[in-house]
Amino acid sequence: MQHSFFIAPTGSGTGLTSVCLGMVRAMEHLGVKVAFFKPISQTGSGDNGPERSTHMVREIVGLHSAHPIDLAVAQHRLALGQDDQLMEDVISLYQESAKDADVVIVEGLVPVANENYIAKLNVLLAKTLDSSVILVAAKNAYSNAQLNDKIRMTASLFGGVNSSKVLGCILNKVGAPPETMQQVLSLEGENSPTTTAMSFEDIRRKLPVFDTTTFRCLGIIHWDRNLIAPRTSDIARYLDTRVIHEGTIKDRRVHAITLAARTVPNMLHTLKPGTLVVVPGDREDIFLAACMAVMNGVPLAGIIFTGNLEPDSRVFELCQPAIKTGLPILMTGTNTFVTARILSEMSNEVPADDHARMDSVMESIAHAIDTAWIIQHSLLPFERRLSPPAFRHSLVQRARAAKKRIVLPEGTEPRTIQAAVLCHERGIANCVLLGKPDEIKRIAESLAIQLPLGITLLDPDEIRERYVAPMVQLRQHKALTAPMAIAQLEDPVVLGTMMLAMDEVDGLVSGAIHTTANTIRPALQLIKTRADAALVSSVFFMLLPEQVLVYGDCAVNPDPTASELADIAIQSGDSARAFGIEPRIAMISYSTGKSGTGSDVEKVRLATQIARAKRPDLEVDGPLQYDAAAIASVAAQKAPDSNVAGKATVFIFPDLNTGNTTYKAVQRSANVVSIGPMLQGLRKPVNDLSRGALVEDILYTIALTAIQADQLN
Repeated sequence: MQHSFFIAPTGSGTGLTSVCLGMVRAMEHLGVKVAFFKPISQTGSGDNGPERSTHMVREIVGLHSAHPIDLAVAQHRLALGQDDQLMEDVISLYQESAKDADVVIVEGLVPVANENYIAKLNVLLAKTLDSSVILVAAKNAYSNAQLNDKIRMTASLFGGVNSSKVLGCILNKVGAPPETMQQVLSLEGENSPTTTAMSFEDIRRKLPVFDTTTFRCLGIIHWDRNLIAPRTSDIARYLDTRVIHEGTIKDRRVHAITLAARTVPNMLHTLKPGTLVVVPGDREDIFLAACMAVMNGVPLAGIIFTGNLEPDSRVFELCQPAIKTGLPILMTGTNTFVTARILSEMSNEVPADDHARMDSVMESIAHAIDTAWIIQHSLLPFERRLSPPAFRHSLVQRARAAKKRIVLPEGTEPRTIQAAVLCHERGIANCVLLGKPDEIKRIAESLAIQLPLGITLLDPDEIRERYVAPMVQLRQHKALTAPMAIAQLEDPVVLGTMMLAMDEVDGLVSGAIHTTANTIRPALQLIKTRADAALVSSVFFMLLPEQVLVYGDCAVNPDPTASELADIAIQSGDSARAFGIEPRIAMISYSTGKSGTGSDVEKVRLATQIARAKRPDLEVDGPLQYDAAAIASVAAQKAPDSNVAGKATVFIFPDLNTGNTTYKAVQRSANVVSIGPMLQGLRKPVNDLSRGALVEDILYTIALTAIQADQLN
């Protein structure tokens, strides 16, 4: 049975779109098949592109929602008394968007001053769609009493706080400083005041509307200054600046703005990571100071020269080393005072093309909403599926429960440090960073990161000696001597692998700056295979928009025999099941069924027979072409009797050339996140990273490694 939730704001500035998309993400975390629908579009300030909500849910989540009806069209039809015809069109678009989803999140309209029909339209939409209503409120400039009345009055439009259709309200931006204070703090380059987390009990005391059993506070979303940080490119677009040097303008984020009108000693304290320096172009002293900060490891958001003034070309040339780090340099025609005023009026809304920021916002909101109660209250029967958000959520939860110690040999690599800190903060794993502690601390400081006490920093030079004798013992069959062992232990990956071999840690993650071979070779030499494993193989978890698939082997075995291919299939099926994916294993070839011949096809056919004989509990079929394995309509023609074709979740490729090429083609062409390669068959978990891995990729690989360690115990 499908159920819809109509999300209605109590006023403007509540962050309605962010909350709606956060609810979509929260439903995905629970494995609910969710859809999104925006019935009527509203153009926000500065919007001149596609409708933001529909565009973002398509680009970030992969949900295809029908294009909404324009607000002006809806207003005109209401004025003509064509309410019924308008709602018929809404139902049609709803069905196009919802299809076979279990839950549909419907985004309402934001009230506009002197436009009373907006409230009427929201009520009409909720009634037409027979939706349960969830309100979204933000305190903004209201007092507690005013906010309480605002929530109660909005609820009364839909039947009141005692109505079975009105479930409750989500509070957004809790603890946010007043808007004017945000602007002042931002323009001074200072950190915003720390907000105190509020509990549901605190909320009930402050807002009596929640002091009832029928109207609940369904979420408390605390204000986070990191989630309102625009990109430097957003500032450039907003001010319509001239770009002198683009650098990494699309990747840098503005956490603070400093108006550099003071002397250098009096403004140095503002030069922090994420600071945008606004300065007249003839203040070469400020420009030089900012560039010196950059060369000292402070990642500024950028520099804006005001008044159409540009520094002397000789100074500009002197600053080239700092500029070449990716520092964006912009210029505007307005003076510093006017530029500051314009910046203070910039909207905090997430731009439609800022997918990374919206993804972070969605994830933050998803964790703050009481989605489990909403689902339970609605008594929604649904078939669980493992979407990418649900998969990532599951990784984190299971890693927390495992409480494992993971060594990170690339301890001075910035992304690795950030991932280790996040793992500690989220309780994913206890991380051990290999590297000079002073260097690790310096890099963390340059990234504005506070290293938690729970993170272990180990200097390789101080611990290397104690692994020499154990390594000689492990490799005595290869005639390894102590001097040879010392030389090999200079490699931090080898050192970390020895720590794992001696049970000092539970797993190892490397590869951000090392090749796959550098990570895997020591594991094969020192950790070795499990007694029940014929070989070591690998899988990638491919996070497609609709579901997570498993690809194997795409990293280790160049040309496996039929028997080895069968073992890879069995290992991959077990890995899929261990991580919550029901294994339906497709043995991939260039031919489907009996339609083709040749040694390559015969190898896959024989491997399928061997795998079935060894593990009759697994669904295995092959040879299958990729499209026959993945697409139901193709499977119906090419393999109508197969239980795997058209719905495969595990894809086993016949050789490394095919597997690696396919995984990279899917990853890059479809913009798919992949986690792996995860090694299978080792006695203890060692996992590799892509050298282009993001901090989030490293975090989830650490989580995956912790879970593996728990399973191998």
